[in-house]
Amino acid sequence: MKSVISTVVTAADAAGRFPSSSDLESVQGSLQRAAARMEAAEKLAEGIDKVTKEAGDACFKKYPYLKESGEAGDSQTKIDKCYRDLGHYLRLINYCLVVGGTGPLDEWGIAGQREVYRSLNLPTAPYVAALEFTRDRGCAPRDMSAQALVEYKGYLDYVINSLS
Repeated sequence: MKSVISTVVTAADAAGRFPSSSDLESVQGSLQRAAARMEAAEKLAEGIDKVTKEAGDACFKKYPYLKESGEAGDSQTKIDKCYRDLGHYLRLINYCLVVGGTGPLDEWGIAGQREVYRSLNLPTAPYVAALEFTRDRGCAPRDMSAQALVEYKGYLDYVINSLS
């Protein structure tokens, strides 16, 4: 799984060298932000069901046509799958917070997502809207500290950009 540490070690090993000063600074920066990432991961895990529901509700509020016949959310099963997918992205964000890198999202969430959505004729804009709502709803100190929120929102932005 890709993290700052594994990326630095892999790059140095591939070049047949020890990690450089800038490599070590990257690792040190990641370690300094670890407490904030762990806080964000803990808070997200505690509220995952609520966050997922709010994101899905915001999606269907912004795009009510999705529940019309022939659309992506025209049955309860399809609606449930939308919520499931949002929960999946949030869980992967939680994993990214724990490892300190985008590896979980890259390996399990983003690779091939556009092709899958395109082949199933599923629009990505509603997922983007749901994740943007989640990002914009986050508030320090109500939800987590300011630094934890920065870490959390960074991974939300990463997913949003991948879907855009």
